[in-house]
Amino acid sequence: MAGALAGVRVLDFSRVLAGPVCTMLLGDLGADVIKVENPNTGDDTRQWGPPWLGDQSAYYLSVNRNKRSLTLNLKTPEGQHIARQLAAKSQIVVENFKVGQMAGFGLGYEELRAVNPALVYCSITGFGQTGPYADRPGYDFIIQAMSGLMSITGPADGEPYKVGVAVSDVFTGLFALSAILAALRHAERTGEGQYIDLALLDSQLAALVNVASNTLVSGRPAARFGNAHPNLVPYQIFQASDGAFTVGVGNDRQFAALCAIIGQPELAADLRFATNPARVTHRAELIPMLEAAFVRRTAAAWVEALLAAGVPAGPINDVAAILHDPQVQARGLIQTVTTAAGEALHLVGSPAQLSATPAGIRYPPPTLGQHTDEILQEVVGLDTAAIQHYREIGVI
Repeated sequence: MAGALAGVRVLDFSRVLAGPVCTMLLGDLGADVIKVENPNTGDDTRQWGPPWLGDQSAYYLSVNRNKRSLTLNLKTPEGQHIARQLAAKSQIVVENFKVGQMAGFGLGYEELRAVNPALVYCSITGFGQTGPYADRPGYDFIIQAMSGLMSITGPADGEPYKVGVAVSDVFTGLFALSAILAALRHAERTGEGQYIDLALLDSQLAALVNVASNTLVSGRPAARFGNAHPNLVPYQIFQASDGAFTVGVGNDRQFAALCAIIGQPELAADLRFATNPARVTHRAELIPMLEAAFVRRTAAAWVEALLAAGVPAGPINDVAAILHDPQVQARGLIQTVTTAAGEALHLVGSPAQLSATPAGIRYPPPTLGQHTDEILQEVVGLDTAAIQHYREIGVI
């Protein structure tokens, strides 16, 4: 079954994570994604191992499925000419070079719009195309620090922590996906493409959602709550007799049910705890009472009892545990494909479950330059002799 974006070609000049996340998702939805890579090194993440599957890093494999790899030296006039020919026959371009670098190759938005007015062109950088930081390099770790995310992550009385996954990159990839699809809709309706300027800092700030809003409304810096929540109580980790588990009370009914389960229903009627605003105010009094109750039984017993009463609760899994969890298996999230070398590759598939045009893994992450000849023949119309000539002079 064809994907929702079947017939859409994406020319992908991005590397590392934010751009590749976006283009992978476009590929999952059926787009033909041409991953343009440096002939000598390819995507930086090809070397970001261990672990490895064969000679490919797990990092690279995580976000490059459903793409075809074309090696192209953009520093050569011939390589730039081929790139323009590809852009003329594509609907979307995604790039994450430094500000101005694509224009330096003659491949900026204005140059490519001249050959394809309907082109949707998305640039992803650390800080955007404008502003005093536009020329700074921007890795996820730096963005997590600058955006305020690290200031609210980690123990309340400890140092700031980064999130264990490069979430600023992932958020930016998701924002890029939604912006591209909106611009593609506009282009299909009007024949008019447009330029999309996406920054990691902008995306991460937007992803602070309620925490940023709390500061804007109150005028006070956000505090660090560790595993607790600034606006909900109780909403945190608790220690049971054999380890930790999570509880997330979102309303007063759930809190009353929790109180009944721990054998202290009177807490729900106590004016200090009867409403969520009161519980937030009296957090320091309530939490020790709950901690004393929860250490009496196992984590599994508490989770089972709380869920049976409609109170959100769950175990604290490691990554291996969730990958083998029955819910994950039932949803078909772990999928297996065969690499070009014949190795079985297990990947986390698309979470988007479309009923009529399902997302899927059509082919595995490509080896460097795996589809160069195929793309140049199919899209550009070059013959074998021309391709061999370009290879000999270092263009591909």
